[in-house]
Parts: sequence; C-alpha cells; structure tokens
Amino acid sequence: MAVHEQPHRHTGLRLPSRGIRSALRPDEAANASAATAGSYAFAGLRLLTGFVFLWAFLDKTFGLGYATPSGKGWIDGGSPTKGFLGSVAAGPMKSTFHSWAGAAWVDWLFMAGLLGVGVALVAGVALRLAAVSGTVMMAFMWLAEWPPARHLSDGSPTMSPNPFADYHVIYAVVLVALAAAGAGATWGLGRLWERLPLVSRSPWLR
Repeated sequence: MAVHEQPHRHTGLRLPSRGIRSALRPDEAANASAATAGSYAFAGLRLLTGFVFLWAFLDKTFGLGYATPSGKGWIDGGSPTKGFLGSVAAGPMKSTFHSWAGAAWVDWLFMAGLLGVGVALVAGVALRLAAVSGTVMMAFMWLAEWPPARHLSDGSPTMSPNPFADYHVIYAVVLVALAAAGAGATWGLGRLWERLPLVSRSPWLR
C-alpha cells in the first residue's frame, strides 16, 4: 500500500498524514507521535523565552513597576543600562562596563537586542540571528555579574548559588537549541519566512 508522507521540520523524518497513521507499525506510530510532541514542546519553549525578552523590553521602556520602577522607564528619561553596568563590582571588564553605563549607544543596542530577540522568538523567524545576538547579550551580562562571586548592593561579595549553570548560560543554550531545531515551524511563521527569496538564498537569516 502506498503511503503518502509529509516532511517533518525538526527531525528530518517523513511523517505520514494523519489519515493513514493507523496503518503504521506501533514503533513507527510512536516515533511519529514523539516527533510531533517534540515540535510542540520546542514551540512552547520558544514562545515562553520570547516573552521573557519582550517583557524585559516593555518593563524597561515603560517602567511597569517590576524590575523598573514606575516613572524610571526609558521613555521617562531613565537609562536601561546605567544601574546594572554602573554597579558591576568585579570581573575583567569592570572599568569598561562602568564607562559604558548609561551611554546612549549602549542603551539603544541593549534595548534593540531585547526587542529583536523577543519578536524573532515569538514570531518564529530569524532564529539563527536571534541565537547569535541573544548569546552575545547573555555573555556580556554573565561577565557583568562575574561568577562565581556575586556582589550585594553594598559591595560585599557573596558566592553564587551555582557558578556553572548560570541562568545567562541556560538562556544562551536555549536560544541555540531553538535555532538548531527549527522551532519556528510550529506555532510560528518559520516556514513562510524561509520561503522569502532573500532568506532562501541566505541560510544565516533563517
């Protein structure tokens, strides 16, 4: 019996259409179901991670009263980077971060990074670019907090709860994994994005 198949974006498997999956052997049906569940799991992780970046952008822009106090947002004249970079108390880039703190070009780059990565993840497009730019951002933030030592607001040192599996490292790994898995195809615009002439000619834009 001929079996019509459809490509699966993330695993390279040729998945049968739903109407004939019952004709598959149990192990084949299980593999197909696992691949589908995996694509949904990656899509959910992509959306949640994208919201993390978008929320940070919105809070810092409008001063929503969470990480950024009301009236201290970017649109109110506040700096998204001055407090964070200005309080760096250790690490090889301490003096560099202090000189960057509050600079307009740093504020714009940081906020553009948050917005760009957030929109790319939520929409499911340009995940490779998002992974690269997001990883660079996380690397600089990791350096600014410089594990294994953290510093309290009064400047006194305290040990990080986990100097190896820092959350900045985890976010960077998640971004790379989402791009590698092509996670924009499920619950996203990834397939439409890849059909654009410019994107189809330039794989690094996917």
